[in-house]
Amino acid sequence: MRKDAGLNTDVDRIPQLAWMLFLKCFDDFEKKRSAIDKDYKEAIPSSYRWRDWAADENKGKTGPDLIRFVNNDLFSTLGNLVGGKGYEQRDVIASIFKELNNRVLSGYILREIIIIINKVNFFSSDDIHTMARLYERMLLEMRDAAGTNGEFYTPRPIIRFIVGMIHPKLEISEKILDPACGTGGFLTESLEYMKKNQKSTTDYSKLHRKTLFGIEKKPMPYLLSMMNMLLHEIDRPNIVRMNTLTISLKEITEERQYDVIMTNPPFGGEEEARIAKNLPVGMQTTDTALAFLLFIMESLKAKGRCAIILPNGPLFGGGVAAKVKEKLLTDCNLHTIIRLPESVFSPYTGIATNILFFDKAGPTNEIWYYQMKVREGLKAYNKTNPMAFSDFSKVVAWWDNRVGNENAWKVNVNEIKGYNLDIKNPNDVEEDSNLNPHELIESIIKDELETLNFLQEIKDLIYKEIPK
Repeated sequence: MRKDAGLNTDVDRIPQLAWMLFLKCFDDFEKKRSAIDKDYKEAIPSSYRWRDWAADENKGKTGPDLIRFVNNDLFSTLGNLVGGKGYEQRDVIASIFKELNNRVLSGYILREIIIIINKVNFFSSDDIHTMARLYERMLLEMRDAAGTNGEFYTPRPIIRFIVGMIHPKLEISEKILDPACGTGGFLTESLEYMKKNQKSTTDYSKLHRKTLFGIEKKPMPYLLSMMNMLLHEIDRPNIVRMNTLTISLKEITEERQYDVIMTNPPFGGEEEARIAKNLPVGMQTTDTALAFLLFIMESLKAKGRCAIILPNGPLFGGGVAAKVKEKLLTDCNLHTIIRLPESVFSPYTGIATNILFFDKAGPTNEIWYYQMKVREGLKAYNKTNPMAFSDFSKVVAWWDNRVGNENAWKVNVNEIKGYNLDIKNPNDVEEDSNLNPHELIESIIKDELETLNFLQEIKDLIYKEIPK
């Protein structure tokens, strides 16, 4: 997948590889299902199945003929599939390929890629698990290749920590939703976590078919999440391609609620004005994070649990933000806020972020805060030294045995003024230092830049909520 093929970066290569792997993987699953169920109707018509145009044994097309077929015929046909009885997956395939395109310029190089992909046997559990691990590495590389792709990628140590603390339960048939699922990290990690309680074929079917649900707005992360689920042996992923925030809160009935919601909605987003109309009077906002918070509160079942990653802005914001937080503290039990180091989402963003844990078991009485620090020996996390799951070891040890310490403190809800949840660690003290002049000026500039970023966040909130 070289530059001379038209693939300049991982941002080009990985989506290209994803749609090709998807078609090969989906075709293997279709063949497997057809062998088991003679009445099964395949979603992709003949001539457009991977086995018909790409399989080596069928002497598949190459060169200019292959490029013409893929660009002019394959993508057009798949993007215009229409579902029906027994063909629901056609709608899924159409939604994936409508907004995709082939990025390889040479049909000969495309054939070389196909030959390598044909070596993967998706009938083999070993091959599937190997591909799943490789795919996860590819997603990380794609995020690092271009900062904007961090929007739909959450570091896996954070996901693993959240899933472990939420503790989803297969034995009581809990339903899990990620309403901004990106590449599917929370769903696949939940799958792996719950597998340990899988004891029968009924449990297997329940876990793979009726437990994990996702919603994703953008076409590329939607494709990547579908592929991720297939690689985890979920052949019919319950992932919907749509903007979650177009769902009116009035439409959320008990049947459309979930036991667990875990998510990392986009930072700093702003929705169309019509989105605000779906929100309660007095809390109508175009701020993405606040709108997701309202959607989640409505979508949780009674006693349901949630973990959501939010930037600092909504925590200290007033106006509509304060009203949303008032509803959160009144309707839900916001029991824990984990304050993450600023560099965990680098290079996508250096904005300070938090994990809010709450449940729908009653109002908030007190909130525990835990301030995480960067691993000892590092000034910040980066591509060379990313966050590791072991960095959460102290938080995990503290979680079930909560006592105040230099990193943890408790706040009674009555002490919170103006619904400002941006409460600093009372144990932090200024350290004495003997900085040389060069270090001192760098420290002052860094502090000033952080202040400017803080003011910009306030300005953005004011402009959103109080138009000129």
